[in-house]
Parts: sequence; C-alpha cells; structure tokens
Amino acid sequence: MPTFTMNRVPRIVCGPRTSAGLGALVSGLAGEGACVLLVADAGLGPLGLTPRIAGIMKEAGHRVVTYDRIMSDPKEERVEEAMALARDREAGVVVALGGGSALDAGKLAAAALGAPDALSSYRLASRPLPLSRLPLVCVPTTAGTGSETTAVSIVSDALGVKYWYWGEALKPDVALLDAELTTGLPAPLTAACGLDAIVHAMEAATNRAAFAENSATCCAAIALAVAHLEKAVAEPDDLAARGALLLAAARAGTGIDNCGTGIAHMIAHALASLLPIHHGRAVALGMAASLAWSMEGQEAAYKDVAQAFGCAHYGELPMAFSGLVRRLGISLHLPADINRLSPERLAAQMARPENAPMRLASLRAVTDEDLLLIAERVLNA
Repeated sequence: MPTFTMNRVPRIVCGPRTSAGLGALVSGLAGEGACVLLVADAGLGPLGLTPRIAGIMKEAGHRVVTYDRIMSDPKEERVEEAMALARDREAGVVVALGGGSALDAGKLAAAALGAPDALSSYRLASRPLPLSRLPLVCVPTTAGTGSETTAVSIVSDALGVKYWYWGEALKPDVALLDAELTTGLPAPLTAACGLDAIVHAMEAATNRAAFAENSATCCAAIALAVAHLEKAVAEPDDLAARGALLLAAARAGTGIDNCGTGIAHMIAHALASLLPIHHGRAVALGMAASLAWSMEGQEAAYKDVAQAFGCAHYGELPMAFSGLVRRLGISLHLPADINRLSPERLAAQMARPENAPMRLASLRAVTDEDLLLIAERVLNA
C-alpha cells in the first residue's frame, strides 16, 4: 500500500434549510450569547441574505457584528478592517458568508487575529499562522471555490497581485452547505463557479502530488458536477441540482487541500492580475488552453478524469471540457482584451514567484518556452 496523508475535513452540515440551525451551531462552538463577527459578501445585503443569516444568530441569543465590504478578489486591507472590528467588539466566533472571496477573507481574519506580525508577512506561508484562532464557520452561497473545506485563503495586495496564505488555522471548524442560499446566484455565475470546482478536482487528480485515494474523491466531484451543472444553470430553483453542486465543490476543495492545483490556476491568477476577469471564467480559459498540452504522454493520470466526464477514451477529454464550457455560455475568447495584453506579458506574469507553486505542481515540466506557448493559446483561443 502506498504512503499518503489525507488532511482533516471540517465538519460538514449539508442540506436545504440547514442554515436555520446556524444559531445553535454557533452556540455549540462559542457558547451561549457569543459575539459573532459575520464577514459577508457586499452583494448579499441587498438580496436580504446577510440580514437573514444575522437574524438567525440573533434569534439564538447571539450578538452579531457585520463586516460586509468584501468584493471579488478581496484586498488585504479589507481583511485587516475585519480583524480590527473583531478586536474592537471582542468577537468570540467568525462566520463567513458568501462566495470564495468572502470565505477566504473571513478565514484569514479569524486565523490572523492572534498573529504578532503584519498580515502581509504571512503570504505564501513565509511564516506560520498561529494555530489558535476563534471558532470559524463557513457558509458558501456559491458552489465553486471549495474554500469551506480548505486550509487556504487567497487575497490581493494593493496592486491587485494575488497571494496565497496556507495554514491549518485557515481550515474552518464547520462548513454549512445550504442549497437554498445559492438559488439567487445568476446563471452565468453559477456556470463559472461550477467550472471552478471542476477544474479544482481535475488538477488535484492529475498534478505531481496526486494519489489514488484523493483522486477518487476528485473524480467523484467531477462526475457529480458534470451531471448537475447544466441543470442548475437552466433551472436555478432546483435544490437537488444546487445541492449536488455544493457537495461537488466541497469535495473538490478537499481534493486541492490534499494535492493543490496546477497550470490552469497559474494562468487564471496571472490573468486576474492583469485584467478584470471572473475567476471561474479565468480557470476555464486556463484549462481549455493547457489541457491538451498537459495530457501529452500522461494517459495514466488522466484516464479516470476522462471517465468522470463520460468520455470513452482519455483523448476526448479536452473536447469534452471545452464543449461543456461552451454549452454553459462562457466564452473562451478574449477579443476585447487582446490589444492590452501580449503573450510575452502574460507569460512573464505566469512566471512570477507567487505562481511558482502551481507551475511546479504540473506533472509535465513547464519551461519558459512552454509558458509562452500556453500564453499564446490563451490569447488566441
């Protein structure tokens, strides 16, 4: 039997309307009458979701302090503001509500509250985050990043450069997966987030760190997402499809927590540092441009992923992936952006130190010439 390590998975509470029990869940973690820091996506307030979740906890006797300035690709400054609010109000527990951006910000705020140094000094795990932190609950309102099951947060500096933060303290105590909270997500975002989950699972199952037990979880996530994503986009109130996507995203998150990502995410992070682009679309572009290149000579690594897509032969996988992206209505072209971005500039961004872990994770070695070739494929799709 091969030697491997499977990381801890948070407690998962899954099912429609499970958010109604959030107050009792918080009581179990932090005691009765706790002060809760609710870190929420800025767009959820107008939809009524943030006050709804806050109200559930207030009805259970908790005091709730809300920080809801989290936007897509959150800045370190926003995390620091949330931390300052938590300290000022003496919060005893953190609840993160929203998509991957809000979850990442809430996780990092909870983990870094007791850190002795500036937040930026913990980028790229250059020093360990303190293991002790406030109890942490993640409540995703999108099915994509899987942040609710990972020990990773991704936030940007003031210039928009994305940085990874790693550490066991970033892993939540509880992931609450309530499909009802995702029904208001617009179809294009449902599609993009679902593709992010699929790409997570694909990369974790095929990169240099992959091992069979984790890959089985990843392939199950792929099959579940592929089976339900198009229906969730077409029928947004279908709770069965929505719930399946949430579970697939959480499983994919478990996959990358064990084995990490790869080239598609390297491309996506480089693109997002140079252009305003949604992360889900960016990883779809990255995967579509790099998949055939990555698969060359790697049939053993990709055959199970191809099977999870329903392919009869592993060589059909690139077309199957691109076909799904197109059926979801997501363009693989960047015609409006090409004049502002050259292959050389994109390749140089891909080669930056913050993207090195994803580059090194590739099962196929990636030279600088390969980076330029892949950048050309991204921009000329």
